[in-house]
Parts: sequence; structure tokens; C-alpha cells
Amino acid sequence: MVETLNASWKKYLKNEFEKDYFKTLSSFVENERKTHSVFPPSELTFAALNKTSLEEVKVVILGQDPYHNHSQANGLSFSVPNGIKIPPSLKNIFKELQSDMACKVPTSGNLEPWTEQGVLLLNATLSVRAHEPGSHQKKGWEMFTDKIITLISEKCEHIVFILWGNFAQQKVKLIDEKKHFIIRSVHPSPFSARNGFFDSKPFSKCNEYLTSVSKETIDWNLADDCQQLSILD
Repeated sequence: MVETLNASWKKYLKNEFEKDYFKTLSSFVENERKTHSVFPPSELTFAALNKTSLEEVKVVILGQDPYHNHSQANGLSFSVPNGIKIPPSLKNIFKELQSDMACKVPTSGNLEPWTEQGVLLLNATLSVRAHEPGSHQKKGWEMFTDKIITLISEKCEHIVFILWGNFAQQKVKLIDEKKHFIIRSVHPSPFSARNGFFDSKPFSKCNEYLTSVSKETIDWNLADDCQQLSILD
């Protein structure tokens, strides 16, 4: 399974691969792929890490589980491939993006342009059985991704962690809040978004912090014809 992971992350995670929990996890996922449809495709299991090396990380957006319907999961939290219907939580993220950054709502739910700027779109669980949300939770993935969060906290400086919902916010214990900036709100799910996600302004808050620590900001705009409006407009 780890053969698809790039060398940049392998050097930091190589000790994890030798641990019993990861060997058990690898066997579990391999057997699941033999007997069920599993998402994302095996070559995209580590897509989030392959898109954004540890040295490049500036922002972490933590999700819980890959999408569990066909053609949705592309290995990046909240993201779907081009041409796939935008899921409800991502629709709400785009609504907040529009409100926060005065930007048109994108027509594609593919968030890869963010990863190219140092945004790590990491799910806590990196695989799921088709149509069975949560089916690969508590199999070892959480231990692995907790290690990734810990590595980022220890080895990097001034990272923005965007934690949406109670599950993501439980990871605060892995993050050194003296070194990093944490943005918290409720989850963008339709069940909770109106209770504190909308108008939380995560994108502008992130960029304000990055500017304050002399880092390049993220261009969150995803629409081809998107132009950020001035305060006077």
C-alpha cells in the first residue's frame, strides 16, 4: 500500500510502516479491496500527502472519511473530481468562500489548486467501503493520520489548522497552539452549518494569519472567472 506514497513523506513515516497496527491496517485494506469496492482508488489513497509535502504545508483542513459513493473520492478531504456533483458540505464551504472572499461559487468541487499552494486536505481515515460511511474507521488509519498531524505540529512553524466540527476539533491535543494558529467552527454539513459555520470567515482569517507571520497567502479562488472584490464594491 505504501508504494504509492511519495519519498518526501516516506522518510518521516517509515517507522510507522513497521508497527503492528499499520501492518494489520494494510492487510485489512488489501483484503477489503479484494472483496468490496473501496474508495478512493488504491493509487489515490495517499493523494493528500503526495500533493503536499511536509515542507510545503502551510494550512491543514481536516476531514473525517472519504466520500463513499462511486467516483466521488479523490483522496483529498471535502474534494471531488471534476465533473462530479458537488456534495452538500462542499456546497456550504463554497457558500462561505463566496461570502468571506467575495468570490463566485466554483462549478467544480475539485480542490487540487489549494493543495498546490500548501493546503493539506487530510482525512483522518484514508479509505472506505462503498456506500458504508465509517466502515474503515478504528482500523488503524486514525493512528497513522494522528502521527501526520503530530509531525506537522513538531517540525513546522506557523501552520494554520482549520478544524470543522467536533471530530476535527478533538485533534487539538496533537497541535502545539503556541506555534500554530487554529481556526474552529461547526462542520459545514447541512445539519450544522447555520449554527456557526456560515460567517465564520475561515479563509480570510487564515490569510490574515499567514500575512502576520510573513508567509504567502492562499489564493482560495477556484472559479475560472472569479475576481475578488474590493471592500468598496
